[in-house]
Parts: sequence; C-alpha cells; structure tokens
Amino acid sequence: MKIGIIICDRYRRCGGGKCLRAMREHAGGFSRYPKSEPLELVGYSTCDGCPGGNVEYVPAEMIKNGAEVIHLATGMVVGYPPCPYMDYFTTFIEKRYGIPVVTGTHPIPEKYYRVHKDLPSRRILEQFPDLLATPKIREDYD
Repeated sequence: MKIGIIICDRYRRCGGGKCLRAMREHAGGFSRYPKSEPLELVGYSTCDGCPGGNVEYVPAEMIKNGAEVIHLATGMVVGYPPCPYMDYFTTFIEKRYGIPVVTGTHPIPEKYYRVHKDLPSRRILEQFPDLLATPKIREDYD
C-alpha cells in the first residue's frame, strides 16, 4: 500500500518519527492493513496552516507518486485544539481526488490520553479507536 501523510502545520518541524514507526509496526491508523502488506510512504507534507491551503493540491502530488490512501496525521486529532478542518479535509480529498482518507497515523500517546480522557475532548478520541490502542502501546508512543 502506498501512503501519503498530511500533518498539521503546527508540527511542521516534526521529523515524522512516530508516524513512520507506526507505519513500520502497522500500529495506530496503520493497524487496518494486514501485517503482511508492505507499506510505503510516497508523500509527506503539512496542511500549510489553517485553513489548509496545501490540502487543495498536495494530494495530487502524492497520487502522482502512487499514493493509494492519504492519512491525516494523529497530530490533527491530538493537537491543542484538535484540527477544526479534519472532516472538511477528508470530504474534499475523497471527492476531489477519489482517494480514501484515514484519520490518524500513530497511536495517541498515553500522556495525552491521561489528560484528555476526562475532558470534553474525550469524545474526539473515541471517534478513532485504532488510535486509542492499549495503555502499553500508548505509553510506547509517549
């Protein structure tokens, strides 16, 4: 499976270590793919900041490189605050480019989960069970 990843611009200096590790381990958002299926990163970009200017054209570049699916990075879910445009990005990319979009890459870190499990943001976390994983896996991604 060839994958493109779009990250939140707040994390534009992120080296992508957690996303790439999760991809290699088929964890978090990548747990949906069989472990026997090779995963290849063919594009990695930021959204370009609110309201997400890169989302209009960066999927085309990823698709030219063979992307079969685009993942919106976990940072969009666990940011402070979570990205208000995630649903729009998903709808736009799927409609404009005809490619599936998955919300999430690496599992949600335990330190984030501990803070947010009793806050209203908990309902956002519950929308993405693949990212919740287990406490041990979440600790591994702290």
